[in-house]
Amino acid sequence: MNESLLHVGNLPYSIEPDDLEAMFLNAGVVVSANLMKHKYDHRSRGYGFVEMATPEEALRAVEMYNGREIRERKLAVNLARPRTASFVKRTAV
Repeated sequence: MNESLLHVGNLPYSIEPDDLEAMFLNAGVVVSANLMKHKYDHRSRGYGFVEMATPEEALRAVEMYNGREIRERKLAVNLARPRTASFVKRTAV
């Protein structure tokens, strides 16, 4: 598990990747900032991932931004959990 990776939810749909990166620079060194976008029209889905340089900077970012209001939306910033299988193939019993 990457302890430096943050999940950032409830983002304003108008935010750009550069805005996201600039916002988290206040907490430390940003390794990457990615917004999730719709497949066909490339509009923001309202969440993204930010990777900080160290786990300590990631925790500082959670403290600084979780619950903070940005463009009239309260951010949800947490350490990202590992991905799990979206479905489980079951055998017939």
